[in-house]
Amino acid sequence: MWLPMLIKRLNHADMQKKGLQLTAEEIYSVNNSSLKDAIVQFGGFCTGEFISKEGLLLTNHHCGYGAIQSHSTPQHDYLTDGFWAKSHAEELPNEGLFVDILVRMDDVTGKVLEGIDNNTPETERAQKVGQRMQALAKEASNNGEYVTYVRDFFNGNEYYLFVYNRFTDVRLVGTPPSSIGKYGGDTDNWMWPRHTGDFSMFRVYMGKDGKPAKYSKDNVPYKPKHHLPINIADKEPGDFSMVFGFPGRTKRFMTSQGLQLEVDQLNKSRIKLREKKLDLWKQDMDKDAATRIKYASKYASTANYYKYSIGQNEGIKRMKTLEGKRADEAKYQTWANADAQRKALYGNVLSDIDASYKEIETYNLGSIYLNEAILGTESLLMAYRLMPLYTTLKGNDAAATQKAVEDLLPRVDAFFKDYNMPTDKKVFAAMLKFYSEDIAKDQQPAAFKNLVAKYKGDFNKLADHVYSNSFVVSEQKLKDFLKNPTAKKLENDPAFAIVQPIMENFQTNIAPKIGAANAKLATANRLYVAGLRQMNPNFVYYPDANSTIRLSYGAVKDYSPQDGVLYNYYTTMEGLMAKEDPTNEEFEVPAKLKQLYQAKDYGRYANDKGEMVVNFITDNDITGGNSGSPVINGKGELIGLAFDGNWEAMTGDLVYDADYKRCINVDARYVLFIIDKYAGANNLISEMTIVDTDSPGAGDAAKAEAKTPQAELLNATMTEAQEKLRAGKTEFKIEKKKGDAKVKLQVKD
Repeated sequence: MWLPMLIKRLNHADMQKKGLQLTAEEIYSVNNSSLKDAIVQFGGFCTGEFISKEGLLLTNHHCGYGAIQSHSTPQHDYLTDGFWAKSHAEELPNEGLFVDILVRMDDVTGKVLEGIDNNTPETERAQKVGQRMQALAKEASNNGEYVTYVRDFFNGNEYYLFVYNRFTDVRLVGTPPSSIGKYGGDTDNWMWPRHTGDFSMFRVYMGKDGKPAKYSKDNVPYKPKHHLPINIADKEPGDFSMVFGFPGRTKRFMTSQGLQLEVDQLNKSRIKLREKKLDLWKQDMDKDAATRIKYASKYASTANYYKYSIGQNEGIKRMKTLEGKRADEAKYQTWANADAQRKALYGNVLSDIDASYKEIETYNLGSIYLNEAILGTESLLMAYRLMPLYTTLKGNDAAATQKAVEDLLPRVDAFFKDYNMPTDKKVFAAMLKFYSEDIAKDQQPAAFKNLVAKYKGDFNKLADHVYSNSFVVSEQKLKDFLKNPTAKKLENDPAFAIVQPIMENFQTNIAPKIGAANAKLATANRLYVAGLRQMNPNFVYYPDANSTIRLSYGAVKDYSPQDGVLYNYYTTMEGLMAKEDPTNEEFEVPAKLKQLYQAKDYGRYANDKGEMVVNFITDNDITGGNSGSPVINGKGELIGLAFDGNWEAMTGDLVYDADYKRCINVDARYVLFIIDKYAGANNLISEMTIVDTDSPGAGDAAKAEAKTPQAELLNATMTEAQEKLRAGKTEFKIEKKKGDAKVKLQVKD
């Protein structure tokens, strides 16, 4: 996951060997149009890319899911039926959705760490670093014109400034139905083979002056400095591929102690709590269409990392990741102890890390359950959002109270649009029961323990009381309260009366202890990574992902998940239809898509074999946040969209597995086929730059060779031989001749 501005120095020569035909400046340039100008951070949580000069943006269906869901109603169910704007006037605005486009990034390590060394006290270091990061970002913002921030890399050993243009007028243009965009649902999530058309389309708008502007009918489509041509030629194993996007978070420098904590506490808790929540949601979603629409987006996002946690724990065990980490740490300790100066600086690093994690472990469960169980319950989350208002009411600050109310009202509307009280009530009872049973009693507030005792541990009765008397579970009652809010009314609300003491207890008794342990851990981790890089001076490290723009490069590649099994590098509509199950909503196939399949009406989007390719895999390094990232060939052309990783490599955030790690992508040809043949949205196709020449890659020499007479004869001979073998013939001879070229093949049993 390389920083684009460093590609020229660190990676360009290697990328050229693998098939890249672009210069480093064509990938990243501040002064000229480059690939980076076609890439956006979508909504702060995904990636998107421009595919036309009119600001047409492509991302994943699951990235656009919230926007699609927000426009869906039982009468206009775009999740089920899809949506296609046939003109700019039909495109749908999305309040709160934005895209960030990188202007530039700068190495500011020297400025941030000036005068700071290993002798600087940690408190002083943290204060200076924080102040300088804020000052550099503020200076670069040009009085608020740009979105700017400074991020640390290599655990605080380097710092980079990022400057973005933020556009807030982003409109929904097109989406296939969920039966295409989410085909396979949770069953196929993180799995290969896959047959999912995971894409959606938006358009970015700007003011007539060419600058970012709030939504207005007078805005015009954004004119990107660069947009990606779309290549519809066949792909072969070894073809160069790069993924450009915004990977969210990796922890590949984490030591074995931290990894053990991830397995034993975070993942196990996430699996337990989310499994119950998903089950309760699904029961009600299956009974009622309106509830299904309300909870569709929440269900999908919750299920994603529920399943991920399961796969990660299994992968860590299978790959013996803990054992590998411990072996590396033993080498580190030996290296540190071998020199007196190194020992003084790095000798206690691993023991300090171990001590910090042991302290965190004592209180970590309370932090996890606060987020997953307490604030993972919708009514309690809404009650928590009232806490800033409570503070202003207690302070008798009328102006601040009015501002707090104004800030809350749009959130109230959004909350109740996607809320079903009976469903949330069941989740409340289940989550509070888990919190009561699993969190150490001395870490629970007295008010909560008294409430549990009052209802004799019957959380269904507690739920009856809360949901009958709290105003946070009723849109009208909550809005009535906000017309004349008082601190006393809030204190007497049963939902608020649960959240407030839990939050205050956490902030007073738990968070400071976790914070102190994390501060010690941060110091030790910074030294650990610095020592690691010093220990291996000839190895080029890349920094952990942290939601900043990155580029990974690799190739189209199949893989073997286990002995005797080989997964092909692409899937087709044949496989999609083989999975069809009209009784299972995850595997329903739209009637029109079936008609196109039966007629083999794929147009120019079929491969050379006449197949409609749906998905393909590469060995690119991705993680969450890369969803929607373009998969780009060596000429800088779009060949697909990254949308998932594979089950066998769920340890990817912690360690990269070259043998198993695969990036699952929707093929650009399937995207165009759905837009063109299925949706008939020719207005969108006409905007794009579509090319059909072979992409460059490691297979180029073989492709050129295949055009020679000898190679043509050899290919024809092998094709004929394969047909004979499939027919059961075990002894035969084939001779072919063309000009001076001659091929003879003899097969014996």
